[in-house]
Amino acid sequence: MHRQAILTQLGYSVSENTIAQLERVIANTVGFEHIEKHLITLHDALKPLHSFVALSSNKDYFKIKNEAHGDELIDEVNAIIAKWAEKYKVTLEKVPNKHTYYVIAYK
Repeated sequence: MHRQAILTQLGYSVSENTIAQLERVIANTVGFEHIEKHLITLHDALKPLHSFVALSSNKDYFKIKNEAHGDELIDEVNAIIAKWAEKYKVTLEKVPNKHTYYVIAYK
């Protein structure tokens, strides 16, 4: 998938800075080519639940952010994320005290 298309599908404007950030994130995500299209699919599935896939501003990783409202929806989104990671063999790192995960690698 073209880099600009990834940025657009994740809701970013295309600029030199966002392209450079995306390049760093891709280089840092082991096996990115195996999970690329699945990240976009997950992003689309999470949007109606007030959650999304994004570029982390703290680390050079994709992050999955669960911003669902209410304990039941939060649990549902966390279950969707866990099932996605298991199905596509993705290693996630949970951010302490948040409903946020870094996409580390394809297993």
